[in-house]
Amino acid sequence: MTESKKASDVFIDCLEAEGCEYIFGVPGEENLDFLDSLGKSDKIKLILTRHEQGAGFMAATYGRHTGKTGVCVATLGPGATNFVTSAAYAQLGGMPVLMITGQKPIKKSKQGRFQIVDIVSLMEPVTKYSIQIAAGDNIPSRVREAYRLAEEEKPGATLIELPEDIAEEQATDFKPLPKSVARRPSAEEKAVRAAVKAIEAAKNPVLVIGAGANRKLCGRQLEQFVNETGIPFLTTQMGKGVIDERHEKFLGCAALSAGDFVHRAVEASDCIINVGHDVIEKPPFFMKDNGVTVIHVSTRTAEVDPVYFPQIEVIGDIANAIWQMRKDIVPNRSWDFAHMLEYRKAEVEHTKSLSDDARFPIFPPHLVQQVRDAMPRDGIICLDNGVYKIWFARGYTAYLPNTVLLDNALATMGAGLPSAMMSAMLYPERKVMAICGDGGFMMNSQEMETAVRLGLNMTVLILRDDAYGMIRWKQANMGFEDFGLTYGNPDFVKYAESYGAIGHRVESSEHLKELLAHCNSTPGVHLIDCPVDYSENDQILNKDIKELSKKL
Repeated sequence: MTESKKASDVFIDCLEAEGCEYIFGVPGEENLDFLDSLGKSDKIKLILTRHEQGAGFMAATYGRHTGKTGVCVATLGPGATNFVTSAAYAQLGGMPVLMITGQKPIKKSKQGRFQIVDIVSLMEPVTKYSIQIAAGDNIPSRVREAYRLAEEEKPGATLIELPEDIAEEQATDFKPLPKSVARRPSAEEKAVRAAVKAIEAAKNPVLVIGAGANRKLCGRQLEQFVNETGIPFLTTQMGKGVIDERHEKFLGCAALSAGDFVHRAVEASDCIINVGHDVIEKPPFFMKDNGVTVIHVSTRTAEVDPVYFPQIEVIGDIANAIWQMRKDIVPNRSWDFAHMLEYRKAEVEHTKSLSDDARFPIFPPHLVQQVRDAMPRDGIICLDNGVYKIWFARGYTAYLPNTVLLDNALATMGAGLPSAMMSAMLYPERKVMAICGDGGFMMNSQEMETAVRLGLNMTVLILRDDAYGMIRWKQANMGFEDFGLTYGNPDFVKYAESYGAIGHRVESSEHLKELLAHCNSTPGVHLIDCPVDYSENDQILNKDIKELSKKL
């Protein structure tokens, strides 16, 4: 006789078959059958967090690092609505996630509309797939479809709602569906030929590496393409590290909107090869009908908008497309990249003069260099969102892919700490640092308890200016009065200690250097309270750079 199982048991069986390792979240009453089934699994570990948003950020970062679907769970109503921001974070950022939410019984309600929100409809705009399980026998196909869509290019978020009366249904004959094997199509040969022909005919081609190129095989193919052709490259913020940025042909990261050294280098090009462009990141150029050819290399056709309408599109697996282009292209001996590379040389010199400034409170360019010097080659920094993100995008040299985790898609605050926690879990042998503004840190600071409970080794560097600094900077830039953006902070050292973490406070530039080295070499969760000086942001990020770049 076949052993009887609950539908929630089948759900866990399906997750195990998909290779699920962790489920992050805050379960509730409507998840209790699911939680009971999860407790019997010897393959999946529950990571209990202090807020559903943090759980969603951790699941998304798991997907970002591994390419496999991260899974998180919440109850109905307020638990599920707390997933909205992290769903959008995963969806816009291209990170595969499956969110599982509970719901009241759908066959026989005893509580009217208490806590009931139409979560499936609510999540449809920020997911690739959002569905309610209406019968236990649907679970295997729904889980397989959610995984398939989450991982299919462009990766993103999916949601399955499991009502409590469906979760407790008896299911005897339902088994997980086997994974399908799907390979992305290769780029069409004629498209590759057209792109290569345009590059060979150009005077100053340039390579722009975007978020979609941040895939394991892409970086290898792109570096070989650069080495063999000599064509220089730059990155968007989410393309950082795809190729080692110490490469002699690296032109920089497009962290500002316009006018700096990188944009001047792009303006000097007559052929822009845009690899992995995604509409979530504005391309670092404004297209005009001025004879410049733009080539779009991606898994999907270009979404045309006023600043992006490429003339040539090479669509298919990106790594394969670059490989085909490598095999076909013959470098043009008349190519001249000296002027472009001069812009990079000027940026390096400009940044060096700033990073040597050892004032206190800490000057942001100096801070970036201190962190770079402290982190090993494979160290991972996870940035929250704020003005310092621009400093790190421009000034922090990334050596490897996915060692600078920043969000230039949803650009949400509060993701830095959970992202670093997930990185420390996945790579316990590597040095991991969350870099947060005081505003962003306080949005999910309760996850410090989770980090301590998990026994993680990581550092949380808080850049404290006692204000929502980026918005305050914009406020001043636009001529508004300074109003409504400053606040008080807790004593961060005592705050860290209250969670069982180790707290430190920076007292000078030299002390910051000592603290970074100490935290990297000492186990446990460390928090560093670092006062920063943003007073010259406008001068250095806008006026100085634009004036200097115009002279070249």
